Amino acid sequence: MTARVRSLAGSSIVHVLFAFLAMGGWAVFANRLHPMPRPLVAGVVQGILSACLTLFLKSVVEALSKRFSGFTALWAPPLIACLGSTGILVTIHALSGTPEILKTIAVPLLVSTSYAAIYNYSISGGRR
Repeated sequence: MTARVRSLAGSSIVHVLFAFLAMGGWAVFANRLHPMPRPLVAGVVQGILSACLTLFLKSVVEALSKRFSGFTALWAPPLIACLGSTGILVTIHALSGTPEILKTIAVPLLVSTSYAAIYNYSISGGRR
């Protein structure tokens, strides 16, 4: 990999922008059967939420991981992160009038929870 590609791959701005575009695009798709501008509003809302969650998820998992020990340290931080993300996503989509809330948040939650679980496992060293 060239230094430029490595730099882009490690950039928080690139990760946040990718989350905005990918998950915002998913939200537009998930709400495509509803009249405009509802799919676009859902896409912008989900894009912003995904960008923010991407920015803070790593820090949250790191902080939570330090608060638990043993086997609990493997499952509690990703579960808490997932529940927190779910609450935020459902609340904000409900307030913004997203028609297909469950379809809209399914993929972003799957991706963020998978990331949280894998990252938590990697920083915990697989401790039990």
